[in-house]
This record gives sequence, structure tokens and C-alpha cells, in this order.
Amino acid sequence: MSTAVAAQLERWQRFRTNRNKALAARHGWLTLTSFQWLESVPAAVDLAPGLWSTDGTTAVLTAAVQAGLTLVATGEPVDGTVTAALADEESLMWVQFGGADGQQVVVELAVRADRYAIRTRDSASPVLTEFDGVPTFDYNPHLVIDATYEPYPGPVAIPIGTANPLVDGVHYSVGEVVFRLPGVDHEYRLHAEEEKLGALTVTFHDGTNGDSTDEWRKVSTPRPRVDAAGNATVVLDFNRAINYPSAFTPFGTCPMPVKNNSLDAKIEAGEKQPTLAD
Repeated sequence: MSTAVAAQLERWQRFRTNRNKALAARHGWLTLTSFQWLESVPAAVDLAPGLWSTDGTTAVLTAAVQAGLTLVATGEPVDGTVTAALADEESLMWVQFGGADGQQVVVELAVRADRYAIRTRDSASPVLTEFDGVPTFDYNPHLVIDATYEPYPGPVAIPIGTANPLVDGVHYSVGEVVFRLPGVDHEYRLHAEEEKLGALTVTFHDGTNGDSTDEWRKVSTPRPRVDAAGNATVVLDFNRAINYPSAFTPFGTCPMPVKNNSLDAKIEAGEKQPTLAD
């Protein structure tokens, strides 16, 4: 193994360690136990006390202090009626209850498809308590790809589906990542979204989906750089391809790839289909 590859492998191993630590957060994606739409009439919901409703613009929760609900932000008990308002695609870790510290379960308020919903996040979920890391393919230096980035004049909104069939999504494509794979005689062009500090995220299908990997994955790149010829370039490291939360839970609303982001090749790098506790 060359010195350069050894250094890449070491950085990838640190990346994997940090990724697994992030997934194992107390109320992270591995703790989702329900997704429920709120209705206009106050009603009980599964797995959380209180009566929940919405008037379309505001979420309403009514509970007695004996229910043990407290506001996540302040720790103040819920005794009567509290409200919260969010914009579409926003989320709020709103109230909590249960366990010795009163914080075992967090109820997340969310707006998806312009409708209010709640998700319960239970830190005692076996998906979290029995988690020992996401399985991955072995590191493959040949799938660290030098690519060209061709930006659009401005973001292009492309309608997409999500992991929840009742929730439509939008992919804001800022350009295309252009590259070739080892052993493949044609070029690929994948739509990319822009993240913080100019980094790019590419959501893609490939030939491993539904077999060794989930239905789709994503990979992020650093901010594009301009080479001596004036071309914007990025490094597409498929070893860092990761699952969306919907690979770990049926209660996600994760975005699907745009239609053209499908590779007619097997990307045997990055995260595999996770093995989840029942």
C-alpha cells in the first residue's frame, strides 16, 4: 500500500468512527418510533401523552402536569396548552417525557408537505441500544474519483419523491458532477445540491441498491476548486457514500435521487444496508 493510499485509509477510518458516533446520538435517527400527522380535532396519539392538533398554521398540545411532559428548550412542565409554529420542512424538538430523568422520549414537531406531524424519538429503542456501527464495503482507493463540476447559472428546482409516499420533495440542483468510473467506457453526469460553505451533495442510485445497499445513498464533496485550466473540480469519494436516515427507520421523509442520478454500475464502496434490531 502506497503512503498516499495509507493516509486516505486512515482519514476514512476516522470518518467512519465519527459517522457511527453521530448516528448513536441519544435522540438521533436510530431512535425514531413513529410518524403521525396532526389533525384539526384534538386527539390522542401513539406513544406520547396529551392531546394534539393543528389549525393548519400552528400546532397545539394540551396536557396535564401529571403527564410528565416538559419543553425541551426550557425544561418547563407542560400544564395546560402550548403551541408552536413552523415553516415547511422545519423541525422542532418540542417536548420530552419518560425515564428516570424525564427525557427518555423526545417528541419532534415537523412540517412536511405543508402539514404538521410529530415523530417520537425514544432513546430506549433497540435500533439504538443494539447499534454497533453501519456495515461498509472495504476501502477501495479506485473509487476516489476526480470529477469536473459544471455549475448552472442558478439553482434549478426539480420535483422529486421522498421515502414517505405522502410527502413530495424538491431537489435544488446547482450543477452537474461529471466523471468516469474505472472499467466503464462512458461518462456520468449527476445533479448536485449545494451544502454549507459550498460543499456539494450527490444523491444517487446504483447497481447495488436493494441487494447489498439501501434503495439510494448520498455522497458529499468538498467545495469545488478551480484548476490551472479554469475548470471547477471536485473529488468524489464513494468510500464516503452514506445512507439516508430512511435506511434505518420507516419514519423518515428523505429525498430520493433526481431521475438522472442513476449509475448503471455497482458502487461497491461506502455504507451497506444496515442490520437493524427488531
